[in-house]
Amino acid sequence: MSATQPAATIAAPPEPGLLRRIGSTLTRFARRSPLSAFWGVVAAAIVLVAVFAPLIAPQDPLMANFRQMGKPPGEAGLFGTDQVGRDVFSRVIHGSQTSLAVAAAAVLLGTTSGALWGLACGFFGGRFDNYSQRAMEFMQSFPDLILAMAIAMALGAGTGTVIVAIAITRIPFGGRVIRSVVLSVKEMPFVEAARGLGASNRRLMFRHILPQCVAPYLILATAHLGVAIIIEASLGFLGVGIPPPTPTWGNMLADSLNAGLVPPWWLVLFPGLAITLTVLAFNLLGDGIRDLLDPRLRGSV
Repeated sequence: MSATQPAATIAAPPEPGLLRRIGSTLTRFARRSPLSAFWGVVAAAIVLVAVFAPLIAPQDPLMANFRQMGKPPGEAGLFGTDQVGRDVFSRVIHGSQTSLAVAAAAVLLGTTSGALWGLACGFFGGRFDNYSQRAMEFMQSFPDLILAMAIAMALGAGTGTVIVAIAITRIPFGGRVIRSVVLSVKEMPFVEAARGLGASNRRLMFRHILPQCVAPYLILATAHLGVAIIIEASLGFLGVGIPPPTPTWGNMLADSLNAGLVPPWWLVLFPGLAITLTVLAFNLLGDGIRDLLDPRLRGSV
Protein backbone atom coordinates (compact mmCIF):
# COMPACT_ATOMS: atom_id res chain seq x y z
CA MET A 1 0.00 0.00 0.00
CA SER A 2 1.45 3.39 -1.00
CA ALA A 3 1.94 6.26 1.42
CA THR A 4 -0.74 8.35 -0.25
CA GLN A 5 -3.35 5.59 -0.13
CA PRO A 6 -5.65 5.87 2.90
CA ALA A 7 -5.37 3.09 5.42
CA ALA A 8 -8.03 0.39 5.22
CA THR A 9 -10.67 0.36 7.89
CA ILE A 10 -9.95 -2.45 10.32
CA ALA A 11 -13.41 -2.77 11.81
CA ALA A 12 -16.34 -0.89 10.36
CA PRO A 13 -18.87 0.37 12.91
CA PRO A 14 -22.30 -1.26 12.86
CA GLU A 15 -24.66 0.17 10.32
CA PRO A 16 -27.09 2.58 12.05
CA GLY A 17 -29.89 1.61 9.72
CA LEU A 18 -29.56 -2.06 10.67
CA LEU A 19 -29.72 -1.24 14.39
CA ARG A 20 -32.77 0.93 13.81
CA ARG A 21 -34.52 -1.82 11.88
CA ILE A 22 -33.81 -4.36 14.62
CA GLY A 23 -35.03 -1.93 17.28
CA SER A 24 -38.19 -1.08 15.34
CA THR A 25 -38.91 -4.77 14.76
CA LEU A 26 -38.59 -5.57 18.46
CA THR A 27 -40.73 -2.54 19.36
CA ARG A 28 -43.42 -3.54 16.87
CA PHE A 29 -43.34 -7.11 18.22
CA ALA A 30 -43.75 -5.86 21.81
CA ARG A 31 -46.67 -3.60 20.85
CA ARG A 32 -48.53 -6.23 18.86
CA SER A 33 -48.03 -9.06 21.31
CA PRO A 34 -47.05 -7.81 24.80
CA LEU A 35 -47.56 -11.25 26.36
CA SER A 36 -45.25 -12.96 23.87
CA ALA A 37 -42.69 -10.17 24.31
CA PHE A 38 -42.75 -10.70 28.08
CA TRP A 39 -42.17 -14.43 27.71
CA GLY A 40 -39.48 -13.67 25.16
CA VAL A 41 -37.66 -11.67 27.84
CA VAL A 42 -38.11 -14.62 30.22
CA ALA A 43 -36.69 -17.01 27.60
CA ALA A 44 -33.73 -14.69 26.98
CA ALA A 45 -33.09 -14.53 30.74
CA ILE A 46 -33.13 -18.34 30.98
CA VAL A 47 -30.68 -18.58 28.09
CA LEU A 48 -28.36 -16.06 29.77
CA VAL A 49 -28.51 -18.02 33.02
CA ALA A 50 -27.58 -21.18 31.12
CA VAL A 51 -24.68 -19.49 29.32
CA PHE A 52 -23.23 -17.96 32.50
CA ALA A 53 -24.11 -20.87 34.78
CA PRO A 54 -20.53 -21.35 36.10
CA LEU A 55 -20.47 -17.68 37.17
CA ILE A 56 -23.97 -17.59 38.68
CA ALA A 57 -24.02 -20.88 40.57
CA PRO A 58 -22.77 -20.35 44.14
CA GLN A 59 -21.41 -23.90 44.56
CA ASP A 60 -20.13 -26.84 42.60
CA PRO A 61 -23.22 -28.83 41.52
CA LEU A 62 -21.34 -32.12 41.97
CA MET A 63 -19.85 -31.41 45.40
CA ALA A 64 -21.47 -33.47 48.17
CA ASN A 65 -21.69 -32.24 51.75
CA PHE A 66 -22.75 -35.01 54.12
CA ARG A 67 -23.23 -32.53 56.95
CA GLN A 68 -26.01 -30.76 55.01
CA MET A 69 -27.97 -33.72 53.64
CA GLY A 70 -31.64 -33.13 52.91
CA LYS A 71 -31.82 -29.59 54.26
CA PRO A 72 -34.88 -27.53 53.26
CA PRO A 73 -34.56 -24.10 51.58
CA GLY A 74 -33.10 -21.43 53.81
CA GLU A 75 -31.03 -23.63 56.09
CA ALA A 76 -28.27 -24.68 53.70
CA GLY A 77 -29.08 -22.83 50.48
CA LEU A 78 -31.67 -20.90 48.51
CA PHE A 79 -33.31 -24.10 47.18
CA GLY A 80 -32.08 -26.45 49.90
CA THR A 81 -29.90 -29.53 49.44
CA ASP A 82 -30.51 -33.03 48.13
CA GLN A 83 -30.00 -36.41 49.81
CA VAL A 84 -26.19 -36.20 49.59
CA GLY A 85 -25.89 -32.51 50.45
CA ARG A 86 -25.52 -31.03 46.96
CA ASP A 87 -26.86 -27.50 46.50
CA VAL A 88 -30.15 -27.68 44.58
CA PHE A 89 -29.94 -24.08 43.38
CA SER A 90 -26.56 -24.69 41.75
CA ARG A 91 -27.81 -27.93 40.21
CA VAL A 92 -30.89 -26.23 38.73
CA ILE A 93 -28.71 -23.52 37.17
CA HIS A 94 -26.23 -26.01 35.70
CA GLY A 95 -29.13 -28.22 34.65
CA SER A 96 -30.46 -25.37 32.52
CA GLN A 97 -27.16 -25.33 30.64
CA THR A 98 -27.33 -29.04 29.84
CA SER A 99 -31.06 -29.19 29.09
CA LEU A 100 -31.08 -26.13 26.83
CA ALA A 101 -27.93 -27.17 24.98
CA VAL A 102 -29.29 -30.66 24.29
CA ALA A 103 -32.74 -29.36 23.27
CA ALA A 104 -31.31 -26.62 21.00
CA ALA A 105 -28.91 -29.03 19.28
CA ALA A 106 -31.65 -31.62 18.79
CA VAL A 107 -34.13 -29.10 17.38
CA LEU A 108 -31.50 -27.57 15.09
CA LEU A 109 -30.48 -30.97 13.77
CA GLY A 110 -33.95 -32.48 13.49
CA THR A 111 -35.84 -29.45 12.16
CA THR A 112 -33.12 -28.60 9.63
CA SER A 113 -32.95 -32.19 8.36
CA GLY A 114 -36.72 -32.35 8.13
CA ALA A 115 -36.90 -28.98 6.38
CA LEU A 116 -34.39 -30.02 3.71
CA TRP A 117 -36.21 -33.33 3.27
CA GLY A 118 -39.52 -31.50 2.91
CA LEU A 119 -37.96 -29.07 0.44
CA ALA A 120 -36.86 -31.96 -1.77
CA CYS A 121 -40.23 -33.73 -1.43
CA GLY A 122 -42.26 -30.68 -2.36
CA PHE A 123 -40.02 -29.69 -5.26
CA PHE A 124 -39.49 -33.04 -6.97
CA GLY A 125 -42.75 -34.81 -6.06
CA GLY A 126 -43.47 -38.15 -7.72
CA ARG A 127 -42.40 -41.44 -6.20
CA PHE A 128 -39.77 -39.82 -4.05
CA ASP A 129 -42.44 -37.67 -2.42
CA ASN A 130 -44.83 -40.61 -1.98
CA TYR A 131 -42.24 -42.86 -0.36
CA SER A 132 -41.00 -40.01 1.82
CA GLN A 133 -44.49 -39.22 3.07
CA ARG A 134 -45.07 -42.85 4.00
CA ALA A 135 -41.79 -42.84 5.92
CA MET A 136 -42.78 -39.65 7.76
CA GLU A 137 -46.19 -41.09 8.59
CA PHE A 138 -44.50 -44.20 9.97
CA MET A 139 -42.28 -42.02 12.19
CA GLN A 140 -45.24 -39.96 13.37
CA SER A 141 -47.23 -43.10 14.25
CA PHE A 142 -45.03 -43.51 17.35
CA PRO A 143 -45.43 -41.14 20.30
CA ASP A 144 -42.46 -38.80 20.54
CA LEU A 145 -41.34 -40.01 23.95
CA ILE A 146 -41.67 -43.70 23.05
CA LEU A 147 -39.69 -43.26 19.83
CA ALA A 148 -36.97 -41.22 21.55
CA MET A 149 -36.75 -43.72 24.40
CA ALA A 150 -36.43 -46.66 21.99
CA ILE A 151 -33.66 -44.93 20.04
CA ALA A 152 -31.81 -43.92 23.22
CA MET A 153 -32.00 -47.45 24.61
CA ALA A 154 -30.78 -48.91 21.32
CA LEU A 155 -27.82 -46.53 20.95
CA GLY A 156 -26.81 -46.38 24.62
CA ALA A 157 -26.77 -43.59 27.18
CA GLY A 158 -24.93 -40.39 26.38
CA THR A 159 -25.38 -36.75 25.43
CA GLY A 160 -24.96 -37.39 21.70
CA THR A 161 -27.43 -40.26 21.83
CA VAL A 162 -30.09 -38.09 23.48
CA ILE A 163 -29.58 -35.35 20.88
CA VAL A 164 -29.96 -37.81 18.01
CA ALA A 165 -32.99 -39.48 19.61
CA ILE A 166 -34.84 -36.18 20.08
CA ALA A 167 -33.78 -34.91 16.65
CA ILE A 168 -35.31 -37.93 14.91
CA THR A 169 -38.67 -37.19 16.52
CA ARG A 170 -38.57 -33.62 15.08
CA ILE A 171 -37.80 -34.62 11.48
CA PRO A 172 -41.33 -35.49 10.24
CA PHE A 173 -42.87 -32.31 11.67
CA GLY A 174 -40.35 -30.07 9.94
CA GLY A 175 -40.57 -32.11 6.75
CA ARG A 176 -44.34 -31.98 6.38
CA VAL A 177 -44.69 -28.28 7.22
CA ILE A 178 -41.92 -27.16 4.86
CA ARG A 179 -43.23 -29.49 2.13
CA SER A 180 -46.64 -27.77 2.27
CA VAL A 181 -44.96 -24.38 1.94
CA VAL A 182 -42.86 -25.55 -1.01
CA LEU A 183 -45.91 -26.95 -2.83
CA SER A 184 -47.55 -23.54 -2.78
CA VAL A 185 -44.43 -21.47 -3.46
CA LYS A 186 -43.13 -23.44 -6.46
CA GLU A 187 -46.28 -22.59 -8.44
CA MET A 188 -45.88 -18.84 -7.97
CA PRO A 189 -45.10 -16.63 -10.99
CA PHE A 190 -41.60 -15.61 -9.89
CA VAL A 191 -40.55 -19.27 -9.68
CA GLU A 192 -42.07 -19.99 -13.08
CA ALA A 193 -40.26 -16.95 -14.50
CA ALA A 194 -36.93 -18.16 -13.10
CA ARG A 195 -37.55 -21.62 -14.55
CA GLY A 196 -38.37 -20.08 -17.91
CA LEU A 197 -35.10 -18.16 -17.86
CA GLY A 198 -33.22 -21.44 -17.54
CA ALA A 199 -32.53 -21.57 -13.79
CA SER A 200 -31.36 -24.98 -12.59
CA ASN A 201 -33.26 -27.04 -10.04
CA ARG A 202 -30.65 -26.30 -7.39
CA ARG A 203 -30.94 -22.56 -7.99
CA LEU A 204 -34.72 -22.74 -7.91
CA MET A 205 -34.70 -24.66 -4.64
CA PHE A 206 -32.07 -22.74 -2.70
CA ARG A 207 -32.29 -19.27 -4.23
CA HIS A 208 -36.01 -18.79 -4.86
CA ILE A 209 -37.99 -21.30 -2.78
CA LEU A 210 -35.91 -21.89 0.34
CA PRO A 211 -35.94 -18.20 1.48
CA GLN A 212 -39.74 -18.36 1.57
CA CYS A 213 -39.48 -21.20 4.12
CA VAL A 214 -37.43 -19.25 6.67
CA ALA A 215 -40.45 -17.90 8.58
CA PRO A 216 -42.16 -21.30 9.14
CA TYR A 217 -38.75 -22.80 9.97
CA LEU A 218 -38.19 -20.22 12.74
CA ILE A 219 -41.67 -20.86 14.11
CA LEU A 220 -41.10 -24.62 14.11
CA ALA A 221 -37.70 -24.32 15.80
CA THR A 222 -39.00 -22.05 18.55
CA ALA A 223 -42.11 -24.09 19.24
CA HIS A 224 -40.30 -27.45 19.15
CA LEU A 225 -37.68 -26.26 21.62
CA GLY A 226 -40.17 -26.60 24.45
CA VAL A 227 -41.15 -30.08 23.29
CA ALA A 228 -37.50 -31.10 23.12
CA ILE A 229 -36.93 -29.91 26.69
CA ILE A 230 -39.85 -32.03 27.91
CA ILE A 231 -38.58 -35.11 26.04
CA GLU A 232 -35.06 -34.64 27.41
CA ALA A 233 -36.38 -34.27 30.95
CA SER A 234 -38.61 -37.32 30.51
CA LEU A 235 -35.70 -39.42 29.25
CA GLY A 236 -33.62 -38.33 32.21
CA PHE A 237 -36.44 -39.13 34.62
CA LEU A 238 -36.85 -42.60 33.09
CA GLY A 239 -33.12 -43.27 33.35
CA VAL A 240 -32.33 -43.46 29.62
CA GLY A 241 -31.15 -39.88 29.16
CA ILE A 242 -27.89 -38.19 30.04
CA PRO A 243 -26.32 -40.32 32.78
CA PRO A 244 -25.37 -38.94 36.21
CA PRO A 245 -23.54 -37.11 37.63
CA THR A 246 -24.24 -34.51 34.90
CA PRO A 247 -27.03 -32.35 36.34
CA THR A 248 -30.16 -32.10 34.22
CA TRP A 249 -33.68 -31.25 35.28
CA GLY A 250 -34.91 -34.75 34.46
CA ASN A 251 -32.09 -36.39 36.41
CA MET A 252 -32.88 -34.19 39.40
CA LEU A 253 -36.50 -35.31 39.39
CA ALA A 254 -35.37 -38.93 39.14
CA ASP A 255 -32.90 -38.45 42.04
CA SER A 256 -35.70 -37.09 44.23
CA LEU A 257 -37.31 -40.54 44.19
CA ASN A 258 -34.24 -41.93 45.98
CA ALA A 259 -34.58 -39.46 48.86
CA GLY A 260 -37.28 -41.46 50.62
CA LEU A 261 -40.75 -42.86 50.39
CA VAL A 262 -42.12 -39.31 50.12
CA PRO A 263 -39.61 -37.08 48.24
CA PRO A 264 -38.86 -33.70 49.86
CA TRP A 265 -40.97 -31.05 48.21
CA TRP A 266 -38.06 -28.79 47.24
CA LEU A 267 -36.38 -31.58 45.24
CA VAL A 268 -39.50 -31.83 43.08
CA LEU A 269 -40.73 -28.25 43.01
CA PHE A 270 -37.70 -26.33 41.75
CA PRO A 271 -36.63 -28.60 38.83
CA GLY A 272 -40.27 -28.98 37.82
CA LEU A 273 -40.80 -25.22 38.02
CA ALA A 274 -37.72 -24.64 35.85
CA ILE A 275 -39.06 -27.04 33.21
CA THR A 276 -42.52 -25.44 33.29
CA LEU A 277 -41.30 -21.86 32.99
CA THR A 278 -38.85 -22.68 30.20
CA VAL A 279 -41.35 -24.63 28.11
CA LEU A 280 -44.06 -22.00 28.63
CA ALA A 281 -41.69 -19.18 27.69
CA PHE A 282 -40.53 -20.75 24.43
CA ASN A 283 -44.03 -21.91 23.44
CA LEU A 284 -45.57 -18.46 23.90
CA LEU A 285 -42.60 -16.81 22.22
CA GLY A 286 -43.11 -19.15 19.25
CA ASP A 287 -46.79 -18.18 19.09
CA GLY A 288 -45.83 -14.51 19.01
CA ILE A 289 -43.27 -15.05 16.25
CA ARG A 290 -45.88 -16.96 14.24
CA ASP A 291 -48.37 -14.10 14.60
CA LEU A 292 -45.73 -11.57 13.57
CA LEU A 293 -44.47 -13.45 10.50
CA ASP A 294 -47.82 -14.76 9.21
CA PRO A 295 -49.53 -12.04 7.13
CA ARG A 296 -52.93 -13.66 7.74
CA LEU A 297 -52.60 -13.21 11.51
CA ARG A 298 -51.01 -9.76 11.72
CA GLY A 299 -54.29 -7.92 11.81
CA SER A 300 -55.75 -10.09 14.57
CA VAL A 301 -52.89 -9.65 17.04
